[in-house]
Amino acid sequence: MIERHTAAAALARWGQSLRFARSRRRRFARRGLALGGLAAALAATIALPPRPFLVWNASASAPIGLYRVGGTDLATGDMVIAWPPAPARDFAARRHYLPANVPLVKRVAAEPGDTVCALGQEIFVDGRWIANRLIRDGAGRPMPWWTGCITLRRGAMLLLMADSPASFDGRYFGPTDRGDIVGKATLLWAR
Repeated sequence: MIERHTAAAALARWGQSLRFARSRRRRFARRGLALGGLAAALAATIALPPRPFLVWNASASAPIGLYRVGGTDLATGDMVIAWPPAPARDFAARRHYLPANVPLVKRVAAEPGDTVCALGQEIFVDGRWIANRLIRDGAGRPMPWWTGCITLRRGAMLLLMADSPASFDGRYFGPTDRGDIVGKATLLWAR
């Protein structure tokens, strides 16, 4: 009789340890799947960076503060969050105007169909003067200039802060591709 109880107890312990091991494997598998999903989500943000919803502007060319990134239906006069063209982004980073991973806050000065001219120090949109360009930056270094007249094609916009003469914008690097514009900028809080 004692042998039977001992055998039954051993069998019960074995069944309990089997259930515990199975439960542990399931927990491990669930954690592995969750960790794998998290790693995949992080990898996706590297391949396809998420669109920002809030941007802090620290540049004096636009009001310093917190901006909400909104819709993409844009018109002349709208404030936008945008990435400068790659060569301008590299130039701005080398000169320490703006880090390469920080977007610009600028105003749409011209949209598709408008004729934009850069003649000497002056910028014109549809024959109307809108801004001057600086020959040198605050450190005395020469500024890049583009020259001539172009009619903005579909998907191109000129971004320029006319009331900020030292702003690094389209007066120096020309039109911006519509694909580089993240969205409309709405000032939520100004410093």
